[in-house]
Amino acid sequence: MSDSSFLTGKVGLDCSFDEAREAARLCGKHLLSVARSVTGSLDDIEFMKVFGMVNAVPDFRDHARVMEGCSQLLVEVLGDRGRHARSAVGMGSLPANVRVEIEAVIAIVN
Repeated sequence: MSDSSFLTGKVGLDCSFDEAREAARLCGKHLLSVARSVTGSLDDIEFMKVFGMVNAVPDFRDHARVMEGCSQLLVEVLGDRGRHARSAVGMGSLPANVRVEIEAVIAIVN
């Protein structure tokens, strides 16, 4: 990690699969935190779709498995409201050289 505010590095070169998966889990924690700050409670949200971008070397093939770090966390915390559709792709680079970037579509259910 080159900067204390970001987990950086290209998967397969600067960081391992496990480190990337943990970065995806951390992104999931951030998504939950932002959702709670908007609604005031995690009781009022449901994750609909997660789109994960993994900063990886060209021959890396486990992008979906990296994203399981986020997906499993959401289900652990929210149960069925954490289940979602998911896309995962590999990127040649990401801003600030972060390991993982995640976009989510979240519904407010109450």
